[in-house]
Amino acid sequence: MGYNSLRSIKKDIEYVIGAFLDDCYVAVAVNPGVDEEKASDLFTEAVALYDELREKASAPIEGKAKPYFVALRKELLEKTDELYTKLSDLIKAGKDNK
Repeated sequence: MGYNSLRSIKKDIEYVIGAFLDDCYVAVAVNPGVDEEKASDLFTEAVALYDELREKASAPIEGKAKPYFVALRKELLEKTDELYTKLSDLIKAGKDNK
């Protein structure tokens, strides 16, 4: 079972998105100025990303699997980074509202 296996990519999706969801929850819990509705929207966006990536991971692959999984991992990291940027902005805005 290698780095570019279906099992491995599904675990990565679960771990990375799960970590973001945990961080989102903690951010709201420890930063009372954070807009909970916007945090909820981020949470929903992360769950939708999870569903989308799991669907892509489970879809039949045409051609070689390695380039497909490399691209999927890249998409996972880029989109999760965007979510973290939004969360960071949300926390900064919450601190400004205090």
